[in-house]
Amino acid sequence: MPLSAGAQAGYKDGVIFIVIRIDIRPDKRADFLEGIRRYSAQVREEPGNLHFTAYESVEGDNEYVVLANYKDQAAGEAHVTSEHAKWFFGWLPSVVARVPRIVYQELPPGVDWAEMGEVRLDTA
Repeated sequence: MPLSAGAQAGYKDGVIFIVIRIDIRPDKRADFLEGIRRYSAQVREEPGNLHFTAYESVEGDNEYVVLANYKDQAAGEAHVTSEHAKWFFGWLPSVVARVPRIVYQELPPGVDWAEMGEVRLDTA
């Protein structure tokens, strides 16, 4: 089995994998987009951040999902205690329709993003 991108990069302790669902208030969409863009750029600058992207649902109105990966537990803890995270956690209640929902997983060493076995590129 080939090494994962995380393992190739030297992250032998596995990675932190987070998915957050955020439902925003319709009247706060512009504010949310401005804030999440600001926050995303700040998070991506963290030394232990491997990936951070916010996506808008194509089916749910005002529903967003954030994917975040950190190289290890220490990187995740550094993120949560950063000034920009403290700002974000304090600001987010002003734009959400309900408390965001989160899936947090510490993946074992070598587990990372992999190609989907059920899909092959159409080369025609």
